[in-house]
Amino acid sequence: MKRKLSGLLAMLTLLTVMATGGLAEGGSVVIPEIRTAAFEIPDNEALRMIRDMKAGWNLGNTFDASNCFWLSEEKKMDYESAWCGVKTSQALIQAVKAAGFRTIRIPVSWHNHLSEDWTIDAAWLDRVREVASWAYEEGLYVIVNIHHDDDPAYYYPDAAHAENAARYVRTIWRQLAEKFADFDERLIFEAINEPRLTGTSHEWWWEAGDASCQDAMAQIVALNQVFVDTVRAGGGWNATRYLMVPAYDANPEYACQPAFTLPEDSADNRIIVSAHAYAPYSFALEQPGTDRFSLTDEGQKTGITGFLDLLYRTYVSRGIPVLMGEFGAMEKNGTLQDRVDWISFYVAEARARGITCCWWDNNLFSGAGERFGLFDRQDARCVNPELLEAFMTYCE
Repeated sequence: MKRKLSGLLAMLTLLTVMATGGLAEGGSVVIPEIRTAAFEIPDNEALRMIRDMKAGWNLGNTFDASNCFWLSEEKKMDYESAWCGVKTSQALIQAVKAAGFRTIRIPVSWHNHLSEDWTIDAAWLDRVREVASWAYEEGLYVIVNIHHDDDPAYYYPDAAHAENAARYVRTIWRQLAEKFADFDERLIFEAINEPRLTGTSHEWWWEAGDASCQDAMAQIVALNQVFVDTVRAGGGWNATRYLMVPAYDANPEYACQPAFTLPEDSADNRIIVSAHAYAPYSFALEQPGTDRFSLTDEGQKTGITGFLDLLYRTYVSRGIPVLMGEFGAMEKNGTLQDRVDWISFYVAEARARGITCCWWDNNLFSGAGERFGLFDRQDARCVNPELLEAFMTYCE
């Protein structure tokens, strides 16, 4: 059973059809009815908060832009638009909230904005705070992190770089904790993004029996502890702020390995497991992969429910919060209906297990790259209202 798009979104869809010349093959797009199994979700403050975060959205390819060597020292502030082409406006943040989102994740790369002693450039830090404040003042949950700083010169998760990595994580988070100490618990800090052995054969593939992988996981666990200890000592709201920590690659399956453990914390149940999953990979991210997703394909559906079940059993069922900080399925010239079916299924199954999801939006709508665009940042307009409607339908 499927239902048609609601009035406002249907009107937006019509405008999109008029502007682009069509939607999916066969005309209209419908939102499928997804019936999920019943999962027992413990009743505690942390899981109620995750529930309240509802639908999340990433300000991707913005403050996380890095290594933009074509920009001069005097133009470091232009990093914000170096990858996505547009600097963030308050109108965009307001449009994201108006669309129904309750959470904005702001990925930030810091290493291109540091002095020799790793002091963050004041203008860059002020700008990140300004955009975070726009979201915060709209009543949204806001996530700020360390993103593309995974480099031996900054932090790298192996024993050879352990001392330098710990010093880097401690130095950056000491400054961020101080800068945001007056923001209440709706501001969430995330330790590091997708920590991994970059440039190696294990960059995206962790193996329990490999010594280098075991070492990397141990170093990630240690860095997460440095992060927690540093923020907790930061004064103000940092004493009880929710903190997100990832496993290797932020992979949900690796977060459920015995080698990964959560940091000790002086605050009670304020640690959130951070996970990312563009799944099933062949549909969501692989190029060329496939541009088809079917609700009758059990293999494709298990590619989503498999890791969600692991996260539920390992964490949520025990009262520990989990947030899917990144997810998405890029546009590949397939039918829009397939993406609508996919996001409906993914979000419904995640929410049934007490997990909230944050869409990765990189402002990309054309070309050969990873087309995850949802909002056109030039005019703060949702380009894919059908995906938005499906997302909001199942994030309640």
